[in-house]
Amino acid sequence: MIRFEHVTKRYPDGTTAVDDLSLDVAEGELVTLVGPSGCGKTTTMKMVNRLIEPTSGRILLDGEDISGVDPVELRRRIGYVIQQVGLFPHRTVLDNTATVPHLLGWPKAERRARAAELLDLVGLDPSRYGDRYPDQLSGGQRQRVGVARALAADPPVLLMDEPFGAVDPVTRERLLGEFRALQTSLHKTVLFVTHDIEEAVRLGDRIAVYGHGRIEQFAPPAQVLGAPATPYVADFVGADRGLKRLSVTPIERGDLEAPPVVHLDDRLAPQLERVRAAGARWAVVLDDADALHGWVAADAEPGTDSASGSVRDRARRMEAWLPLGAPLKQAFSTMLQHDAGWIAVLDEDDRFVGVLTPARLHEALRRSIDADRREVQREEVRLETVPGS
Repeated sequence: MIRFEHVTKRYPDGTTAVDDLSLDVAEGELVTLVGPSGCGKTTTMKMVNRLIEPTSGRILLDGEDISGVDPVELRRRIGYVIQQVGLFPHRTVLDNTATVPHLLGWPKAERRARAAELLDLVGLDPSRYGDRYPDQLSGGQRQRVGVARALAADPPVLLMDEPFGAVDPVTRERLLGEFRALQTSLHKTVLFVTHDIEEAVRLGDRIAVYGHGRIEQFAPPAQVLGAPATPYVADFVGADRGLKRLSVTPIERGDLEAPPVVHLDDRLAPQLERVRAAGARWAVVLDDADALHGWVAADAEPGTDSASGSVRDRARRMEAWLPLGAPLKQAFSTMLQHDAGWIAVLDEDDRFVGVLTPARLHEALRRSIDADRREVQREEVRLETVPGS
């Protein structure tokens, strides 16, 4: 969808902002451009909508050389979101959102309907917020309007220049999650500029790590974190890149343990005896539909009152659970939040598939890193362990 062919931007004073850049962004891909201030990432983005003209090289948009396209027409085909949002203070939220459709000559009813649809999509009820003005919104709400406005004419390409950098950390965290979910449903081709490696890792399908006008590494987040291409990249992503990698490493079936399983209406005593015979101290409790209910301890002795009755009488609710495919970081956080030694993992139909323990979480991370280093699948990796461990 976007192609840079040997693109250079050199200013009259001799400063080279972008040096011989060649880069391909696939249709529907979200690419994050990350690096320190002055590295050329924003210049790269602004050359796509011709806010900055390259000194040499070509930029193609869906196969068309943009140098031959009228800049105004080009910008109306590309969504653009910036940190300061840039809403018109004298226009309502609904009218701000409908800016590009208005410029394209859409009928009033059609553009207002489109604006209302997009406000709803970004979590702003148009009946509540549509007639407000920008100064009546919070910073996070204004950013949502900025995203809605960029999407109003349904552009195939979206440019985002540190769009969430000016909001507080809590709002920013929420906006990042909402935007990732939005991108999953819309599949826009996105260039997203940021100086924050954690933001780049969380959002990007691939990350372009900039040095000084050049890309030091262009790869999926897990590869950038697990196998930095250069010492510069390793230094930029930080010594804690293993922890950052937790955010982009999903829970897979091969990471799970299979503990003993009992059902709510089973007789308690024989089930506890079976669990102890298996060398376990607890079992997962499922209902009749094999959905997760909780867990039961195996410490009651057979023949005692505490071992009589059904599993239902002794079962405890289990709140520490996650879906298969959730990131390991979320798993680690859930363990800490619930002070849990393990978490249950469910499939897409909410059926129990296994448990993830701290030891298995660590193994999953190691296996993921080794798989990227060796360019194989995670299930092909066999980890070395310390004898006796």
